[in-house]
Amino acid sequence: MTSDISWQPCADAEIIKKRAWLLEQVRDFMKSRNITEVDTPVLSHFAISDPYIQSLSTTHASERDVVLYLHTSPEFCMKRLLASGLGSIYQIAHVFRNEESGKRHNTEFTMLEWYRVEFGYYQLMDEIGQLLIKIGLEVPVKITYAESFRQTVNLDPHMVDTAALQTLCKQAGWDAEDADRHSLLDFVFSEIVMANFKSSKPLIVYDYPECMSALSTLKNSEPVVSERFELFINGMEIANGFNELTDVDEQLKRFQADIQTRRNKGLAEPPIDEHFLAALESGLPVCAGVAVGIDRLLMVLSGKDDINEVTTFSLENN
Repeated sequence: MTSDISWQPCADAEIIKKRAWLLEQVRDFMKSRNITEVDTPVLSHFAISDPYIQSLSTTHASERDVVLYLHTSPEFCMKRLLASGLGSIYQIAHVFRNEESGKRHNTEFTMLEWYRVEFGYYQLMDEIGQLLIKIGLEVPVKITYAESFRQTVNLDPHMVDTAALQTLCKQAGWDAEDADRHSLLDFVFSEIVMANFKSSKPLIVYDYPECMSALSTLKNSEPVVSERFELFINGMEIANGFNELTDVDEQLKRFQADIQTRRNKGLAEPPIDEHFLAALESGLPVCAGVAVGIDRLLMVLSGKDDINEVTTFSLENN
């Protein structure tokens, strides 16, 4: 009756054991640095406002008119813990994003997120390099976002006009006439710059354009850049980190700008996380944080090209 149902795990036993080994190495790494492991809820009354990340939602049996959101990262709750004075912390969590699944992305995936109090993002870049060494990978090469553009498309991403970006997008197969600057830069970077960037070692790209600042601080420079970085291995994004914004007024402005962008795009407008803003107002310590995709890191370590090959069960067979 059920003989044609695919019940077997997607990953083989060797990969499942390698995941266990990887998580053990991460925990040993954090313990050696006195970084405390924490656990925060998956469900919240609030959701991320970022118009480029979509949340999954559900309702509770006793309050069906109240929408609950599955977190896209444990960031807001972890920052509330930072504001409470807990010190440097990390978490290994399942997170959820309402996006199409593919060879590099599942709706549900495993994220390592950690925050280092009194660290800057340069120090955190170096610490990620130390973690990579521990699990048998090489220290990353570092390059600015601007230099990555100059080396591949011979443009300055901070100064290039919208028309030039649209032309590049069209040449790569995307009619981007109505896209905003963030979307244009993201497409060119992902589909053209990274596709043509030659690096046999892990690569850290840092100092992103101001329009891609997310929850990061801005550098007092000309041009203004976001104090943000991303780690890539074999052209695949593995981690995203930055100096954390601590100014509650600036954060509220960014949330409101996100909501307006969502409104312009016809997207859902989730409620702004008041608890997170209250924590910022009480005082978030100077810190840097980073989120690491455990599944993608396991893909690198295992030589796999499909995220389903490193997860126990995919959404399709679960």
